[in-house]
Formats: sequence, structure tokens, C-alpha cells
Amino acid sequence: MLDLRPVGYVIGLLTATLGALMLLPLAVDLLAGSANWRAFAGAAAITFCCGLFTAIACRNAISGGLDLRQSFVLTTGVWVVLPLFAALPFTTGAPDLSGTDAVFEAMSGLTTTGTTVITGLDALPMGTNLWRAMLNWLGGLGIVIVALIFLPVMKVGGMQFFRTEGFDTLGKVLPRALDISKALLSIYLVMTLGCALAYRAFGMETFEAVIHALSALSTGGFSNRDTSFTEFAVPLHYVTVVAMILSTLPFIRFIQLFRGEVKPLWQDLQVRAYLRWTLYAIVMVLAWRVIRDAQPFWPALHQSVFNVVSIFSGTGLLSGDPGQWGPLPFMVLLIVGFIGGCTSSTGCSVKVFRYLIMFRAITTQIRRLLQPAAVHPLRLQGRRVEQEVISSVIVFFTLFIATFAVLAIALSMTGLQPRTALTAAWTAIADIGPVWGPEVGPTGAVGGFPDPAKWIMTIGMLLGRLELVSVYVLFTIRFWAR
Repeated sequence: MLDLRPVGYVIGLLTATLGALMLLPLAVDLLAGSANWRAFAGAAAITFCCGLFTAIACRNAISGGLDLRQSFVLTTGVWVVLPLFAALPFTTGAPDLSGTDAVFEAMSGLTTTGTTVITGLDALPMGTNLWRAMLNWLGGLGIVIVALIFLPVMKVGGMQFFRTEGFDTLGKVLPRALDISKALLSIYLVMTLGCALAYRAFGMETFEAVIHALSALSTGGFSNRDTSFTEFAVPLHYVTVVAMILSTLPFIRFIQLFRGEVKPLWQDLQVRAYLRWTLYAIVMVLAWRVIRDAQPFWPALHQSVFNVVSIFSGTGLLSGDPGQWGPLPFMVLLIVGFIGGCTSSTGCSVKVFRYLIMFRAITTQIRRLLQPAAVHPLRLQGRRVEQEVISSVIVFFTLFIATFAVLAIALSMTGLQPRTALTAAWTAIADIGPVWGPEVGPTGAVGGFPDPAKWIMTIGMLLGRLELVSVYVLFTIRFWAR
């Protein structure tokens, strides 16, 4: 019998922490004279008490740490439970969402997807907009911790390749989690503060600077404006570009950098491939807009850079409407969205390292066909890639494509048009943000979608953020029968 008490203890602590954090938007609304603070007061009390009582009830079972199966349950459990409590302020205060919409918004925030059901963001209470950005920020930090601690141990999607490079957490998940979390939190806070100060220096209002720093550093994409970044000055676009790129680089490299080790960052194949592919995508989109659409070079340049980096990183902040730029830019954006950032970053989607392994596996297989008597080991970053890692990556790609197809078909069955269903499945499974299609509102909100479509997207966001396998394994009989 699987002992779920250690899982309950950790989830209880995290839930109580989430409730305590609701006091920040409560204070903001209170200071702004908005009655919306009452919604956060009630939600904070419920969330904190439920989390605290759960942790107290399970506290005696945590001394032995977490085993492998408990780690699987915990990883998924956190991203199921926390959005339910995070949705409470949306259901009892402005904008007074339905249960479906509130859970969608909270899941979109914590998975750093950035798709919203809310229209009229500019008129929302300040506390609500702050809470949405905080969900982005918390989700970004949380997924980096999961990628560094849990996914390598669980051997999800080839992540075991990074276990010896990063941290050995097998058999001591919780103690190492605390050490790693402290290091990551320090770096994350410094980067967020730096981004907010840069925004402020280039003319953004203080509150908006905080909102967009929390959103950009987490690659979350929530903005307090319906027009996203369209109306901001060009220098603010480039500040965001830098923030988004930094957020999609491996955070393990930042930990090493803070320790004085500079070479690992510059020598990382993921980093170089990600930057190179980003440049290729920008050049293709820019060339199309300047040559094919006869757009002025400089406006086309900053819009192309901003939107390509935003989609590539999975942030989803937009400048203009790139969905209307034509077939080539649209296809480029879809492709880079399916690539995503580096592993152990706040970026989403498939991740660069899996493509590198797949490309190396294909070239190695071709060499074996041409020279069957020779030995052709597959290497990446100077390290041999074991067959177990290759198999895990192949399984991940297969599940990713299959899940995307199922989501797109399911969404089309709810009545959405093909373009809408396709981009909704794309943005959900890759946790990107924008959806394009006739059913999407002029501000990009998907509040007009039928409720079944919203639940399908909510499930897709959860699956994509936790890299599929860690969720699917919970639905196998063998997992629970051990």
C-alpha cells in the first residue's frame, strides 16, 4: 500500500504557503481602497487552514523522505491541488468568474501558460492582477525545482541524463530539495528584481513593472493590459526579450555562474542551439515581413524579435497580432513553440535537449547503416548518451505528438473551428499562451469557449507542464499495484 501521508504533508505545507501569499494582493487591494480585498481574505483563510490542518495530520510520516512512487504522486498532486485553491479569489471577487473559468485561469497561471479567459484586464482590481502575475512567478519557480530534483529521479523524458550533472537526489529528495530551492529562490529573486528595476528605468509604472517582471521571468505571459505589450515603448520590448531569454536558459548554469564557474554556461550545447535557432527564426520572420509584406525594417525587426522570443520561450506576451502576419511567420511560430527552451528553465514545450538527442540519434543510426562494423556511440556535451535516455526521449516525443492530436480532435468536437482547435491544443500542450481563431476575442481571451473546451485545455496545460509521463504513469495499474 502506497503511503500518501508524506505527499499530504508537503502539499499541505505548500497550500498553507499559498494561502499566506494571498495576503499580498489583499494588502494591495486594501491600500487601493478596493472592496476586492475581502475575496482574498476569505480565500486566504480557507487555503491556509486547509493546508495547515493537512500538514499537521501528516507530519509524523515525513521522517523517511519520499520514495520514487511518492515523488510521482507529489509532482502531479501539487499542480492539481494548488490551482484549485488559487482559483478561490477569482470566484468570490472581481472578476467573479465561474468555477470553470477560475480553475482555468489559475491553472494557466501556475503552469505559466498565460492564456486568459478574462476580458477587461485594465479594469481589474490591482490585487487580482498581482495575484495572476504571482501565480506565473510561483509556477515558474516550481517547475524549475521539479526539473532539477524530481524529473531526473523519475527518469521522465530522458531527464535522467542530467542527474549526475546537476544534483544527486535519489533517496534524499526532500533534504536536497530544500538546499536546491534556496539557491534557486535567491537567483530567481535577484533576476526578478533586476527586471523590475530595468522596466522602471525605461519608463514603466511601478505596479506594471512588478507585474511584467513576475510574468516575463517566469515565462508566464499574464499582463495587466488587454493589449499585452503592444502599447509599450520599444526599449521595454527589448528588456522583456532579455528577461525571456535568460529565463529559458538552464538555471543550473546560473547556480554555477554565481559560484564563479563561467565556462559551463558558454559551453552548454543547449544554450548555443537555443540561441542559434532563435536567430534563424527571427531572420525568417523578419525577411518575410520586410520583403513579402513591405513592412518598415525597424518596426518589423523589434516586433519579430519580441514575438519570436516570446513564443519560443513559451511566455506568450505579444506585440501586435503575429497570427495575422501570413503563412510563413505563422508556421515558424508554431514550430518554435513546439521546441521550447532549455531544460531546468522556466521554459516549456519539448525542450531543446530532446531535439539535440533525437538529431544525434538519427545521424548515429545513419552512420551505423553506412559503417555497420564500426562503433558509433551517441554523445552529447562530451558525455555518452545511454540507450535508456534515448528510449525515454522517443517515448516522450511519441506521447507529445499523440496527446497534441487527441487534444486538437477533442477541442474540435466541442465546436471550435479547425484553426482555433489546432492553436488551442498547441498552446495548451506546450504551455505557450496565445490562441488564434474566429472564436477568440479581440483581446486574445478565450472566455467565449464552451466549458468542455476550457476543461480540455486545462488538462492539456497540466500534462504539458509536467512533461506527460509523470502524469500518465499514475493511470497505470502497475504503478498502484507495486
